[in-house]
Amino acid sequence: MTRQARPAARILLVDGRGRVLLFRFTPGDGRRPFWCTPGGALDPGESYTTAARRELFEEVGIDRDCGPEIAQRSVDFLTIERVEVTADERWFRVDIDKCDVDPKGHTELERRVMQTWRWFTKADIAAESEPIYPADLIAMLDATEPANAR
Repeated sequence: MTRQARPAARILLVDGRGRVLLFRFTPGDGRRPFWCTPGGALDPGESYTTAARRELFEEVGIDRDCGPEIAQRSVDFLTIERVEVTADERWFRVDIDKCDVDPKGHTELERRVMQTWRWFTKADIAAESEPIYPADLIAMLDATEPANAR
């Protein structure tokens, strides 16, 4: 089977306490639940920057520019819809004081598989028993931390 290309924008949404927002995905098909950052596939003709802003609004309820791309990676995985993909992920970091997640923009699929979210400290990430993607999330947070926060 040939993997499908999946360009995607992913967001490190970090609050004023240094916590990152993660959504818990429950595939419901026998696969283990896992945690993941906000973000998703680009719509046809959409740029990574535009997709990041759209995804942040749809998944979290924040309408703002996500700033410059901070990282890029290619990863193979099986989507929730059971499609084998090679994702070209572009990452954006958004630092905010605080926010409450507004799920009204979630798609039908997201409402079904993404019913839980929470803010994770680095210690929470290290202690979590369920998988967290990306696996190197703590290193990504450290590498992108603003200089004035160190």
